[in-house]
Amino acid sequence: MSESVKKRSSKAGLPPGTIVHIGEQRTAEVKITVVDYDETHFQEKELRVVEECFPYKETPTVTWINVEGIHDIEVLEKIGSYFGLHPLVMEDISNTDQRPKIEDYGNYIYVVLKMLYYNRKNSHDRVVPEQISLILGKNFVLSFQEGIKGDVFDSVRERIRNDKGRIRKMGPDYLAYTLIDAVVDSYFLILERLGERIEELEEILVTNPATESLRDIHILKRDMIVLRRSIWPLREVVGSLERGESALIKEVTTIYLRDVYDHAIQVIDSIETYRDTLSGMLDIYLSSTSNRLNEVVKVLTIISTIFIPLTFIVGVYGMNFRYMPELSHPLGYPMVWIFMIGILAGMILYFKKKKWI
Repeated sequence: MSESVKKRSSKAGLPPGTIVHIGEQRTAEVKITVVDYDETHFQEKELRVVEECFPYKETPTVTWINVEGIHDIEVLEKIGSYFGLHPLVMEDISNTDQRPKIEDYGNYIYVVLKMLYYNRKNSHDRVVPEQISLILGKNFVLSFQEGIKGDVFDSVRERIRNDKGRIRKMGPDYLAYTLIDAVVDSYFLILERLGERIEELEEILVTNPATESLRDIHILKRDMIVLRRSIWPLREVVGSLERGESALIKEVTTIYLRDVYDHAIQVIDSIETYRDTLSGMLDIYLSSTSNRLNEVVKVLTIISTIFIPLTFIVGVYGMNFRYMPELSHPLGYPMVWIFMIGILAGMILYFKKKKWI
């Protein structure tokens, strides 16, 4: 969070629409791929320079231009200028700290999503978000990714290559739907893995809670915060697309968007359930720790209580007065031992009767 605030401060005082990259610093070359298709035609290639994607703007076919890497401001400016994107849109694309949202600019729609993946850190899997920006135009879809760790669109590419389903028969709005659907479906995989971790941790808390368990709970709670922040606004985004307020969204596509909306609601419900479960697990941990401490204190108290009268007797006969009748009695020593053992046995029997031990 502090890094994000620090990076945002670099934009202070700059005019609105100034493109400044905010996010993980990368030096890799930007990768641009183009998929162009219709019912009878398919073409897929990786571009060497950004200008090669410009001719696809006015083609009658559906074109998907995917840009991996938004750290190169020059590339973003060229694409934004040629495709007529608003400077504020380009500013948002380069800022990876955006919340999921949708903006309708008339001749195109701008959508921001969060793609989630696992990143192993300190022997723990941490949920990391990666921003994806989609531009839905009349006959094209632009997608901008941070390019941190691949994407979840391989299934979409396979459907286009092999002409599976109806994607090659539909327009760019259906392509945008399939991309959004792929992102939402990937959330279920993340939630499934989180659910397994929560179940394992819950079993440990019941059997043998430890300090590491508390750390795991806090890590999972932070992951749930990332999930909620990345997914909760998605309901509004998909709901706006589903209502079909834009002429770019055909009525036949709204049916499929309704299904994505249902999936988004399921994901949000699962997140809220897991958050409640984690809150309960924290209470379980605190209760278990408190019970263990109480058991330790109970054992120590019983031991102390048993030895208090014995210590008193030993103290009395350790005063070394000259005239103590018991000291001169030939059976004094064994009688004191018998008396102390009797007190010990009596107290143990009493404690067992009270079910204290």
